[in-house]
This record gives sequence, structure tokens and C-alpha cells, in this order.
Amino acid sequence: MSKPAHANMNTAKAKGPSNPDNQGAMRWRRETFPNWYDIALDYPQAAAHYHPDMAITHLLYLHGFRSSPQSHKAQAMAAYMASHFPQVQWWCPQLPPSPRAAMALLMQGIADWPTTHMAVVGSSLGGFYATHIAEATGCLALLINPAVDPARDLGKYIGENRQWHAPEESFYFLPEYVDELRSLQVGALQHPARYRAILAKGDEVLDWREMHARYADTRLTLLEGGDHALTGFEAFLPDLAAFMGLMGDTGTGA
Repeated sequence: MSKPAHANMNTAKAKGPSNPDNQGAMRWRRETFPNWYDIALDYPQAAAHYHPDMAITHLLYLHGFRSSPQSHKAQAMAAYMASHFPQVQWWCPQLPPSPRAAMALLMQGIADWPTTHMAVVGSSLGGFYATHIAEATGCLALLINPAVDPARDLGKYIGENRQWHAPEESFYFLPEYVDELRSLQVGALQHPARYRAILAKGDEVLDWREMHARYADTRLTLLEGGDHALTGFEAFLPDLAAFMGLMGDTGTGA
């Protein structure tokens, strides 16, 4: 299988002192990332694991069931990253219907990525996949109305389905895919401080209470209204970037 095509293959990293524990390193962090200490107050647990000189260099975005890289959230985040943080390698693949094939594609695609410098964003079913990847690699995970038990919920979609963003295209969700989803389920989160979740009580597809119970120990935002698509997602992008250690604007865009 060929390696994935990425939107940006520039993965240059900031250079700092070789000894991160000395006073020179602390001064370098403060000068290079002037907003870090404010962010650390908001994300103290994540800060304990990830220092500002370990900001992500690789970002994976996973769309939901029947969705695609053409989804509004995927497009909005791709544009934001390209404008503000073009040094970050971005990958948002079209996922195959088979969960087993999807995970094989993803794990092969990120095999050479530095797990301490990567993050995965997942929406709906993509959030379920993102949780599996985060537990397997220890990377940061950012979840948007994530599916908690897709093996239970997607059984009713066995058969032919249409793509949301290309209704002229169809795919078959096979009965064995339910067992494949079940095999990807993970137990209690090992490092909940490495997760950032945004949940909407107004989600018309998934039960917000179930999502909240699953990710209660993570850095969590629970919206009183909202919807499954998380309308207004763009407003959360600066906060999500900060959680990934990306401060300020290193790109050419506004």
C-alpha cells in the first residue's frame, strides 16, 4: 500500500536548548512561546505531559460515517491549519467503509509519525477511531461529538448507503463491519488529560449523556445547544490549536 499523500510535507521543528530542564531552556520557552503559561493555566494536565517545545508537527483528521474530507469541519480545520500553522503536516484521508481496513490505512499512514508530536482529531465515528489511535499511540486526541458504541448504533445501516457530500456515490456497510467495530473498542482511557472533547447537548444523532460519561475525565466542553455537525465549529479552532501547543500565528494568513 502506498504512503498517504499529505497536504503539507514540511515538518520543520523549532530548535531549542538540548537540556530542557535548565534555566536557559525555560527562558527560551518563555520567549518562543509567550502565551504558553496562560495556556498552561487552562490545560494544566496536558501541560504536565507536553511542553511548548513539543508542539505537534503532525495532525490527522478523521471524518464520520457517510462523511468525507469534504465535510465542513474538515475543510475549515484544513484551511485554518494551512493559514496559521503551515509547518504542521496535515492528513485527512477518505476512510473505507470497513473499520478494519480504515484502521489499517491509518496505522500504516502514521507509522513514521512522532507520537509525542502528533494529534488526531475525530468527529462522530471518526472520534471513535481517534480514541483507538490515541490509546494505541499515546498521542493527543481532539474529539467532536464522538461515537461511543458504533457497533450498536450502525447495525441499522447494514446495506447500501449514500455519501453525504457525494450522494451520487454509494457504498455497502456489510454485517461483518459491526464485529470489526466491536474489535476496535477500547476500555477506560489511560491518559484522559491528553484528550480534548467538545460535546453538544443538542446532538440529534448521538446521546450527549453517553458521550459525557465516556469522556467525563477529559478536558471537556459541554454545549447547552448545538447539533451533531457542531455548527460554528470555526470558533473553537484557536482553542484546539492551543491544546496542541500551537501558539500565535506562524503562517501568512490572518
